Amino acid sequence: MSDHVYKIIEIAGSSAESHDDAIRNAVAKAAETIGHLNWYEVKEVRGHIADGKIAHYQVVIRVGFRLE
Repeated sequence: MSDHVYKIIEIAGSSAESHDDAIRNAVAKAAETIGHLNWYEVKEVRGHIADGKIAHYQVVIRVGFRLE
């Protein structure tokens, strides 16, 4: 197995459905322009409340991708 070097970035994803969807949206968008995505870590979780109900979910994730 060879050695690898990774770059780590932070991105925020959002969804009207769930925190899980917010994570998936962020990873999917990052995958459109960044190759070799390998892992993610949830750093922050928050949301928007409207009329006493959760209206929107947001997550900040750290994403690691392998440098070639």
